[in-house]
Amino acid sequence: QVRLVESGGGFVQSGGSLRLSCAAPGFTLDNYAVGWFRQAPGKEREGVSCISSADGRTYYADPVKGRFTISRDNAKNTVYLQMDSLNAEDTAVYYCAVGPPIFGFRQWLIPDRYDAWGQGTQVTVSS
Repeated sequence: QVRLVESGGGFVQSGGSLRLSCAAPGFTLDNYAVGWFRQAPGKEREGVSCISSADGRTYYADPVKGRFTISRDNAKNTVYLQMDSLNAEDTAVYYCAVGPPIFGFRQWLIPDRYDAWGQGTQVTVSS
């Protein structure tokens, strides 16, 4: 069974940065796409970013384009989400998930397309 562990969340002021990590002890991430989602109180879970395995392509939701960067370090078996220029609207619990090596058009945004999820890490941005 895949176990995903997110870390790096916390409290930051508006305009600040955080880097989230997604690790998978005992499981090789580089054969799978890894997505980041977030869920704010009272809202649905939404896709934030994804990095495919087959071609290394990256995807970003419109609200985070130009501010967030997803990357993977296969040697460390970890996927990162660098989040810059944070604002209060980014406050949420952030989850990583693994899916097929490559997605079809905009399929990476659909939570049901992923096979395993982490427990989440809280990100709070003060305005």
